[in-house]
Amino acid sequence: MDTSKLKKEFGQDLVFWGGGIDTQKILPQGSKREIEDEVKRRINDLAPEGGFVFAPVHNIQADVPPENIEVMLEALAKYRNY
Repeated sequence: MDTSKLKKEFGQDLVFWGGGIDTQKILPQGSKREIEDEVKRRINDLAPEGGFVFAPVHNIQADVPPENIEVMLEALAKYRNY
């Protein structure tokens, strides 16, 4: 889904809980750079003016390397202040 478009269309009426990163491809298989870029993009798309709770989804699958979770959390710490 296009998170920028979703925020523009529904951001005044909804809180986005989750969607902080693509958990199908980027989180389990992405490089450090891809993970950081994805987190930054999702924060830039969904966080302005509030209404965004960062989370990957309701769970993280077993195929995700722990290192990738660390990279995601580091990127969140780096870009969470907007």
